[in-house]
Amino acid sequence: MSYVKPAELVTRMVDAGASKILMSTRDTFLRAVMGGAILALAAAFAVTVSVQTGQPLLGAVLFPVGFVLLYLMGFDLLTGVFTLAPLAWLDKRPGATVGGVLRNWGLVFLGNFAGAFLVAVLMAIYFTYGFSTEPSAVGHAIGEIGHGRTVGYAEHGMAGMLTLVVRGVLCNWMVSTGVVMAMASDSFAGKVIGMWLPIMLFFYMGFEHSIVNMFLFPSGLLLGADFTLWDYLIWNEIPTVVGNLIGGLSFVGLTLYVTHGRTAAPRTPGVRRARGSHAMHAPTGMPSAPASGSAPAQPVGEPVTVGG
Repeated sequence: MSYVKPAELVTRMVDAGASKILMSTRDTFLRAVMGGAILALAAAFAVTVSVQTGQPLLGAVLFPVGFVLLYLMGFDLLTGVFTLAPLAWLDKRPGATVGGVLRNWGLVFLGNFAGAFLVAVLMAIYFTYGFSTEPSAVGHAIGEIGHGRTVGYAEHGMAGMLTLVVRGVLCNWMVSTGVVMAMASDSFAGKVIGMWLPIMLFFYMGFEHSIVNMFLFPSGLLLGADFTLWDYLIWNEIPTVVGNLIGGLSFVGLTLYVTHGRTAAPRTPGVRRARGSHAMHAPTGMPSAPASGSAPAQPVGEPVTVGG
């Protein structure tokens, strides 16, 4: 399988962030709608597998199928653009502004919610025969998830809120790792494996993913679960979004960008290193030469479009 080295990987991440900021409103929104919808279907699938088999691990192993599908079709998730879009602004790409980053985040949030809520309504109909019967066993399980992960946090007060935010941080650390790992390979199999592993980890560990929750909690409310819309917003969705932003940007996007895109100068007397470059420069008065083993610079191609 092909492998993309970290320095080139960061360039791809910045290219992807720039392409998202400059994307049209229509395309950004529609891709986000489909991203939220497909991930919601995957969440419904994983809960169904877990309930019907009694094996939560099996549900976690199979859940990444949704993430893989939406990524390969170039759709977007808020958790992914949290990580990628700011890098284009930091890199001073043409057209990449703070306003552009916020616009992208807002459109993707709205699109993800629209797609996830659509699937929540469709699955509620599916679980209740058009609201004519009590929810199925899977429907009851979804309702319990919504209750436990809203009221359950609220019962612990600020300690519960802290736990919720931390779970959101840990979640997007893994989800954004999946987004980036898909760009670390040019082969189909390499992309799938790179995405599958961290997504499986986050789902089984019960970390909080803002888009998955856009399906689970509205579904629970539609199915009559014992929590309110206010509980959902204050004791899950809003803190989860904050945690997802911190986790993806801090532990994945900025870490890779700083260490491989804008590397610090080596502590070698008489030798300096160009910022963000692998080229070494000799002291003044001596001819410069490329670092041993370094490859000639490659032109940056078309912006890379990624999901996640």
